Amino acid sequence: MSARTSTISPAMEDYLKAIHQIAEAAGGGPVQTQALSDRLQVSTASVTGMMKKLDQYKLVEHEPYHGVVLTPHGEQIALEVLRHHRLLELYLVEQLGMSWEEVHAEADRLEHVISEGLEDRIAAALGQPDRDPHGDPIPARDGTVPSDPWQRLTAVAAGSAVEILRVSDRDPRLLQYLAERGLRPGATVSVESVDELAGVITLSVDGTTSTLALTTVTEISVRI
Repeated sequence: MSARTSTISPAMEDYLKAIHQIAEAAGGGPVQTQALSDRLQVSTASVTGMMKKLDQYKLVEHEPYHGVVLTPHGEQIALEVLRHHRLLELYLVEQLGMSWEEVHAEADRLEHVISEGLEDRIAAALGQPDRDPHGDPIPARDGTVPSDPWQRLTAVAAGSAVEILRVSDRDPRLLQYLAERGLRPGATVSVESVDELAGVITLSVDGTTSTLALTTVTEISVRI
């Protein structure tokens, strides 16, 4: 049964999803107001107001001077929205032929309106997948999330060959840039060299070598 109700607005769901994602990327712990402001591109005053509302609905717990954490109910809603989002992204790519840089914005709009029945049909049509086009794990209906050991590509030593696991889906232009260089989930990448002083990394994928700014690959995670 869905944890989402008509009293939970799309904006509230967006905040819950963002809290989950920020906490996940940080390895857990409270999420700061500024981190939410940066991610959602809203003012800190807007974040503070929404946190009070989410607290009233018992969807978050506020820790003074530390930030907020999701309650079990808030976490359940966040995972449901993420499941919708990531299934939609994969459906748009695999069934409608959209490019991976296009689908994030579309899924952001649709994730709030599809029913659990449609979600089930999409999952069945896709063969019950556990990863979206960007390599992000798709939460199961019971709230479990596939997990693989990972590290940032920027932490890999020169001379190593690694498999790309995930790529952040938030910057369409960056996704297109990386795709043109073969940097997608599942690709095997050889780290030829890393020049931290110059801020560049040289990578080889399928025999093609590219030198990129380290800042362009900070959101690429690789399998350990």
